[in-house]
Amino acid sequence: MESTIVLIDILGAGALLIWGLRMVKTGVTRAFGAQLRVWIGRGTANRFVSFFAGLFATLLLQSSTATAMMSASFASRELLTGAMGQSVMLGANVGTSLVSGVLALDVHWLAPLFVLAGVAVFKLSQESRGKGIGRALLGLGLMLVALRLLGEATDPIRQSTTIALILNALAGAPLFALILAAGLAVLASSSLAVVLLVMSLASAGNMDHGLALVLVAGANLGGAVPPLLATMGEGVLARRVTVSNLCVRAFGAMVVLVAGSLLAPALAGLVTDPAGFVVSAHIGFNLALSVLFLPLVGLLARLFARLMPNVVDAQGVGPRFLDNAVLDDPVVALSAAARETLRIGDTVVEMLETSLRTLRSNDTKGCASVKLLDDKVDTLQEAVKIYLARFTSVELDEGEMRRAEEILSYAINLEHIGDIVDHGLNDLAARKIKGRLTFSGEGFHEIEAFYEKTIANLRIAQTIFMSRDVELARRLVEVKVDIRRLEQESASRHLDRIRQRRAESIETSTLHLDILRDLKRVNAHITSVAYPILDEVGQLRESRLRSLDKKAS
Repeated sequence: MESTIVLIDILGAGALLIWGLRMVKTGVTRAFGAQLRVWIGRGTANRFVSFFAGLFATLLLQSSTATAMMSASFASRELLTGAMGQSVMLGANVGTSLVSGVLALDVHWLAPLFVLAGVAVFKLSQESRGKGIGRALLGLGLMLVALRLLGEATDPIRQSTTIALILNALAGAPLFALILAAGLAVLASSSLAVVLLVMSLASAGNMDHGLALVLVAGANLGGAVPPLLATMGEGVLARRVTVSNLCVRAFGAMVVLVAGSLLAPALAGLVTDPAGFVVSAHIGFNLALSVLFLPLVGLLARLFARLMPNVVDAQGVGPRFLDNAVLDDPVVALSAAARETLRIGDTVVEMLETSLRTLRSNDTKGCASVKLLDDKVDTLQEAVKIYLARFTSVELDEGEMRRAEEILSYAINLEHIGDIVDHGLNDLAARKIKGRLTFSGEGFHEIEAFYEKTIANLRIAQTIFMSRDVELARRLVEVKVDIRRLEQESASRHLDRIRQRRAESIETSTLHLDILRDLKRVNAHITSVAYPILDEVGQLRESRLRSLDKKAS
């Protein structure tokens, strides 16, 4: 019974440690997440700048996993090369080991102060940044409390023959010990938490130095798994960063597994304190990997680019025309961006057509298809935006810059239309299907006409976008009056049917009017493609309001 209580105490303290660590990460991310992303994004000048960007970010976040996720996100958008991404990860690994060194200091007396300060800042702050800082301080206080509880819980281990036998058994099976520590790190989503747990167990004085070294290596190995799992859906470029980081840590773990019995006595001679030995092993492990692999990050990037090629997108979700090789040629690069933006428009047309078919057939598969198409629109719009950002970093003349801005504006408006179709029209269709509702014959005919008019307008907008035809642009802007009249007439006839007590009209009243509203919003975004063209030739007024002088005359 007594051993069970000790185990519960250790597990409870470990859970509190993990929770405190999570609060620190969440608080810092909410308070300084944007600045940290900018810091990492700018840390691409060379491998050393990238290394220290990763180290600094991890010191604040106290989580190399969070830094890995940021790096992978930048890599997936080609804002961070594979070599620089690996440099960031090496810095993050060193950063998390330095955090363990700080937490190993005898500063448990600061725990109440951090908890008090955290609660006070969180309660008194009105902004998200202040609340994030308060949450981080509270998490840090909980971590210190957890470390004190771990120390108290492991005191009975000093006299426990059972624990001594378990540790001796683990020392005789280093591969199993490595796997055990790695598994715990995966479950905790943190190598830091497992290292601190090993530190507390080692402070009891019953742990072999070689076993401590293997457990630290296993914790580092397991800590590289959660970022990999989290980036499985992020694409090949993101996975390269996390897979290469896992392989680097696996190499270090294998070295420790093979040579741990030789390394442990030498390190033990330098650090006699058991807890200090664990922390030193953690820091030394990551520093050694950084010294070894930082000069080789370019080679690693090329190796994993060959092992994990960026395969052709068989489903056509990714960009087709954005060729980085032509970024130095403004004419060709603008043409590539425009062609990719046309793909976005074609996808949005398909979304509208699918939405209309779903309303006709009441098939839930159509709703799922619209969501997939919206994901494609989001992916392509993001790719075009990043491509244009890289392209416009070079010297452009006024006309080229204006065209780049037009392409970006149209891509953004198309993405907004996709959101309206997905989160507006698609949700309304789902409600119709779920509620087994039926529009009146006249009402659905009006909705069909509005859909078809909207699709036709979008096709015209696609032509205007590429041809920049002034006359077509004028016609498209004038269509806004027709759209407004179409909406008003349909709404008026719908209200007449309600006054006539038509059951179908009463049941679908909200759906009918909301569909009209969303299609009107879609058309407003569609006509935006004409404004830059008309403005350039002086055919666009700054305001639709008539002046008072003219009205009086």
